[in-house]
Amino acid sequence: MSTTAVTPITTEDAELLVATARRAAEEAGVTVSVTVLDAGGHLLAFRRDDRAVLISGETSTRKAYTALQLNTPTADLVDAVQPGGLFHTLPTALDRPLLFIAGGVPVHRDGRLIGAIGVGGGAPEQDHGFATAAVKALA
Repeated sequence: MSTTAVTPITTEDAELLVATARRAAEEAGVTVSVTVLDAGGHLLAFRRDDRAVLISGETSTRKAYTALQLNTPTADLVDAVQPGGLFHTLPTALDRPLLFIAGGVPVHRDGRLIGAIGVGGGAPEQDHGFATAAVKALA
């Protein structure tokens, strides 16, 4: 196992993630909320377009939290919580704000989990695309 220190996600990183996701959403004509969490699940950045539906703020945060806790894009988990799926009982088993809807993406640096981004407000596939674009811009 590597003991090399990995630079944690910074406020500057978080602002780049938010700006990139919002720009992608704007280009698609979608109003969104964007949440960025650090590796400990603490809020680093949040922005809700003033025209975005209010619940998008909550969904973006829950998507980021879910992607962080499971270290997997929420888009990859949707089938796992369906009846018969590996995590079918997980959404109700824990007293945590998990949300299994596409739009949450973990953020890695040098192969290590350093945080997550969540986007809410568009269709799930759109939110996933906006979040993914933001993570790619950070790389």
